[in-house]
Amino acid sequence: MSDLRFIARSFGPYRRDVALAAVCIFIETCLELAIPLLMSSVIDDGVLARDVAVVWTRGAAMVGCAAVALVLGRGYARYSARAAMGLGANLRREEFSAVESYAFENLDRFETSSLVTRMTTDVTVIQNAIVTGFRPMMRGPIMLVMGLVLSCVMSARLAVVFFVVLPFLAVALALIVRHVAPLYRVLQRTMDALNDELQQDLTAIRAIKAYVREGHVAGRFGEVNGELADTATRTFSGAVMNTPVFQLSMYVSATVLLWVGGNMILSGELQVGTLTGFMSYVLQIMNSLMMISNVFLLLARALTSIERVREVLDEEPAIESAPADVAVREVADGSVEFSDVDFKYRADAKRCVLEDVNLRFEAGSTVGILGGTGSGKTSLVQLIARLYDATSGEVLVGGRDVRDYDLAALRDAVGVVLQKNVLFSGTVRDNLRWGDPDATDEELLAACRAACADEFLDRIGGLDGDLGQGGVNVSGGQKQRLCIARALLKRPRVLIFDDSTSAVDMATDARIRANLAALTGVTKVVIAQRVASVMDADQIVILDEGRVHAVGTHAGLLAAGDPIYTELCESQGVLDKAAGSVLPAATTEGGDR
Repeated sequence: MSDLRFIARSFGPYRRDVALAAVCIFIETCLELAIPLLMSSVIDDGVLARDVAVVWTRGAAMVGCAAVALVLGRGYARYSARAAMGLGANLRREEFSAVESYAFENLDRFETSSLVTRMTTDVTVIQNAIVTGFRPMMRGPIMLVMGLVLSCVMSARLAVVFFVVLPFLAVALALIVRHVAPLYRVLQRTMDALNDELQQDLTAIRAIKAYVREGHVAGRFGEVNGELADTATRTFSGAVMNTPVFQLSMYVSATVLLWVGGNMILSGELQVGTLTGFMSYVLQIMNSLMMISNVFLLLARALTSIERVREVLDEEPAIESAPADVAVREVADGSVEFSDVDFKYRADAKRCVLEDVNLRFEAGSTVGILGGTGSGKTSLVQLIARLYDATSGEVLVGGRDVRDYDLAALRDAVGVVLQKNVLFSGTVRDNLRWGDPDATDEELLAACRAACADEFLDRIGGLDGDLGQGGVNVSGGQKQRLCIARALLKRPRVLIFDDSTSAVDMATDARIRANLAALTGVTKVVIAQRVASVMDADQIVILDEGRVHAVGTHAGLLAAGDPIYTELCESQGVLDKAAGSVLPAATTEGGDR
């Protein structure tokens, strides 16, 4: 019932269309039920009594009932279609809005393919249930109850047949629904798996072709596709069992009624017109039972999809803005401080990703962060923009706890160039304006120059160059530089580079660092794998297994003989072990095409 109440609320302004559709169905059904009574009267009072006037008047009434029922059926089709499509649009909008409000922690709980299925397939299932199920859901009970009443009025003795058949049909329907309902949830999960496989293969199509793994991928897709086909076959082969069961019941009932009714006519207990009208009610009552059974099957599948949609809508965002009346809406400066910070991605995780972190980055300074894979570098900077919340301790930006800020204001003040660079389909201009929707072409070009993206703009068509889907028309290094330019257009207080020049050659990396050093009033936090990218920073933080191992400048860390930093410098050729002097980094051209 809670699922049905949820759907009723989700109709929103389309509830009027639902009400009008229900009125059309009710009146249409009543008119159709009146036709057998009129037909019985035509035969008994008109044909057998040779009264032509009765034949014409009752016949005209039947035609009139049929015509009005046709108009009402057309009205129902219009209103129900509008209500179903409106419901689907509302559900997709609510789901998308819910996903947009999710924190990274929430998104970690859902597969992307599952979210896509819930917004498309599941909503379509609900729409189809409304379009194809609303009419029989209304007509079925009305026709069943009124048909039974009118058949009892016509002949109580013949109506006994219905009361013998109905319990058998009810038991059969209950068994079918009980068998099929759990299979619908399995079917939707299998659909999730198919979408996941498709998304993965289409995203990685270049790697698949490069490694000549088309056959392997086709085999893997065939397994998932076959599993979906097998699940669908099991599900729908059980669902269609209601048709032969109801047809058997209808034919047995018709045969018994004709035999009993024929004997009653021969004995003078029943008139031919009454039996003819009664047989019409047999068809209507059996059709109504068939409708009801189909509604139960549709409802069983729709409820599964409703539950999946509600899981998305009922998920509480793990991170929310501070209350509007107390939220801080301006970041004073770019200072960043971590105070006794611990962090884990899941509450039930055995170990923290970050432990006992105490750091301070002065406003306008440049901070480098080094550490091995899995040391917590990305996790650390994600706390600054409040992409995740610290498990314990405080993260302060501009002297205020990040939880005190309005989220939009905080994230506007913190620019992040993510480790995984993301560009969208469209032109260079479209992508850069994510940083500032009102930026002029001059401002866009200035940001490109600062990120050294101007070097290749002419080759890809300038600001109007089409990047293709996900930026496939540019190389990894070019993509990184465009992402840096986009972040610069935000004019943030804090600018975070999460290993964002890894695909850029050393010479270009040096030019980008020189351009960024000219930015004043911006705190720059640079995660890097190359010591050369951070050796000029005001402060270098070395993380080791989620803990702060050392903090200092390049010269200070070398003078202190820090083992991790010294090893990094030696392995990358930055340090001459014999002389102990810093050597210029070699220039390579890797990463750009």
